[in-house]
Amino acid sequence: MDQNAPGILIVDDEYSVRDSLEKWFQKDGYRTASAQDAGEALKLLQEASYDVALLDIKMPGVDGMELQRRIHKLDTDVTVIMITAFASVETAVQALKEGAFDYITKPIDPDELSHLVRRAIEQRQLKAENIQLRQKVEHLSMPEQIVGTSPQMQEVLEMVRSVAETDATVLVRGESGTGKELIAQAIHANSHRRYFPIIPVNCGALPESLLESELFGHEKGAFTGALYRRKGKLEMSDGGTLFLDEVGTISPKTQIDLLRVLETKEFNRLGGNNPIRVEFRVVSATNQNLEQLVEQGDFREDLYYRLNVFTISIPPLRERREDIPLLAQHFLEKYARQMNRAFTEFDSSAMELMVRYPWPGNVRELANAVERALVVGKAPVVVEEDLPLQLNDAAFLPAGDSLAEVEQVHVERILEQTEWNVSQAAKILGVDRATLYNKIKKYGLSR
Repeated sequence: MDQNAPGILIVDDEYSVRDSLEKWFQKDGYRTASAQDAGEALKLLQEASYDVALLDIKMPGVDGMELQRRIHKLDTDVTVIMITAFASVETAVQALKEGAFDYITKPIDPDELSHLVRRAIEQRQLKAENIQLRQKVEHLSMPEQIVGTSPQMQEVLEMVRSVAETDATVLVRGESGTGKELIAQAIHANSHRRYFPIIPVNCGALPESLLESELFGHEKGAFTGALYRRKGKLEMSDGGTLFLDEVGTISPKTQIDLLRVLETKEFNRLGGNNPIRVEFRVVSATNQNLEQLVEQGDFREDLYYRLNVFTISIPPLRERREDIPLLAQHFLEKYARQMNRAFTEFDSSAMELMVRYPWPGNVRELANAVERALVVGKAPVVVEEDLPLQLNDAAFLPAGDSLAEVEQVHVERILEQTEWNVSQAAKILGVDRATLYNKIKKYGLSR
């Protein structure tokens, strides 16, 4: 008998019933065992696992009802089918209420019982597959490991765990490159919405017209070039989480439209007349001072309060330097696997340099620095010379008292280093091209 075949335990005080049922099911390829009373049945269940238990309701001593309760305490995964006479159908129905899969009456029809057992095993297999699928979804939906043992990051992670269990709207604040999207993913992955998607929208990377289409979708013919109907990110996030990155860059008109959706959970596609209802959670992120934007009239106050229900502020990397060695080693191991390169560690001078460096681009800049070091370095140890050229003593020269002044000098130095190749400079700085162009304009930089 195949030990991997589905197992059936037959419990009946009549030998003829037990013998007949065992022969039927063995002929169908099942693994079987039988017991004449509850005590013998419980002993068999402790020695081996069974998929289905067929229990006679009327037995001397412990009856089938009580045996079912004891079986479910011993192994909740066993599927119970009750065997009863017509006079005990009411008792069988009570067994269903207590968790039995079904019941069959005597005299037993072999075909009917075989069909019932097949259905029970199929349902059990579907339940097991569903559990495995959920576990797989949970694994795939978990974000990249958030690294940090500093008190500041432990406080952030505690806030993530607390707010994830609710449906509260969250505003994640922090400088560029601190990992705001990673925090949003962690909130989603630890929430009841994790089996639905988290849909990111980079509000700062799109002009107003494209952002509207990206959010709301459009009908065919809604505008020139709209050759087909397209779902927007609002519709795609139904049941899940909508992540609005760089939310402070949204135009006044789009702010009004977004506020209406957040209040009513309803919108129309561009060019459409049929309202679409959606239900999602909003997590937004910004590196801007929204309060100042509200005072200036550039950001709606009512939208600000709608988004700022719960705030998580991520500290910049320079304020949690004790996390830099952990982060650096994490990225080294990650990129070493991806590149199939045998790097294992940093030498002391390289690590000291990274700990001293101010990291205006925060964690994203650190990740890029480590990745580049693995490209140019010689395994197994990263040395100081392998690190990007901007990581030198010039990085520590006074550049003014404010962070903006430090950032301006750093951005200008990287642009000069790359001969004003904006794409390459943006990659080194760990920002997108649109963000870098905004900083060039902000600081009035020119070649």
